[in-house]
Amino acid sequence: MYKIENYKKNTITLDEIEKLLKIDDYTVLYDEVNKLIDEGRINIIKSSGGNGRKPGLYMKYRIIRDEEELKQYVDEIEYKLSTRFDVSYYRNHLKKYKEHRKYILMLNDFIINKKEKLQNYISMNERSFEIWHREKFLQKEEGKTILKNLKFNITELNFYETSEPLAYYSKCVKTPQNILIIENKDTYYTFRKYLINNDGNLLGKEIDTVIYGAGKNIIKAFNDFDISVEDYIADRRNTLYYFGDLDYEGIIIYESFLQKAEQEYDVCPFVEGYIKMIDKYNSDKINLPATKEGQNRNIKDSFLDRFNDEYKKKIKDILEADLYIPQEIINIDDL
Repeated sequence: MYKIENYKKNTITLDEIEKLLKIDDYTVLYDEVNKLIDEGRINIIKSSGGNGRKPGLYMKYRIIRDEEELKQYVDEIEYKLSTRFDVSYYRNHLKKYKEHRKYILMLNDFIINKKEKLQNYISMNERSFEIWHREKFLQKEEGKTILKNLKFNITELNFYETSEPLAYYSKCVKTPQNILIIENKDTYYTFRKYLINNDGNLLGKEIDTVIYGAGKNIIKAFNDFDISVEDYIADRRNTLYYFGDLDYEGIIIYESFLQKAEQEYDVCPFVEGYIKMIDKYNSDKINLPATKEGQNRNIKDSFLDRFNDEYKKKIKDILEADLYIPQEIINIDDL
């Protein structure tokens, strides 16, 4: 389609637009002219008058060239945007402002005219849709970049992030109770199956509930712990045990979860499970897989200090040899 900016004159009539764009249908012409206006590529010349049709169009328009268009944004940035925004970035990056303009103006309208809505604490995707009419704009699109460029603190949008609902199985509903959070899905199903068919004794530890942690997801999911589980599971008197792969990543997940939850719960590793993993590796003389590349190796002492000196050394030897034990080493026959 013809690019309107290539037209040699600075103004263009409605008839010329119709000819250049080769449009025969008036409805299509109406939509295309309004699209050019919305995109900031032409401006209405009101003195030209209307065409007398319904819906109506003006008879003449001014073509906006890039340089001219960018200059007109300066006043908009300086005088139309909320004083809660720091506009210095966009003042110095007018082309980027043009790119983000539609969404900046939507945010600006919300902050100026609908700020009372920020008193309601709603989810990220709900807030994103409320402001930009795009539910993933904050999470996956330009939302966070625009807020950063405007130096607008994202927390002022008063939203919470949601996590995947926790899958869990409880043998009983008593409180207090011992809860075992399991990193991997296969092991969760194995332990769940065992609890369904047996008493609550898992490797010598009384366990009442098992939760599928889904790796690092448990750290985020803990934000919604109180609303994701029944009251008897969320009871602060419960003890939370964590069980994952015996590698740097698994240990760091535990340490991160401990930091997140220890103010409210007694949190510790499922020592009996890790000992079983190590003992089986030694007794069966298993060739362990190599540690996955790129793992963060900066573990602290909060995990290792829960083991006696013998097993602490065995764990260090495995890690320092760049090996790891997946928790799938344990199956239903080992319980």
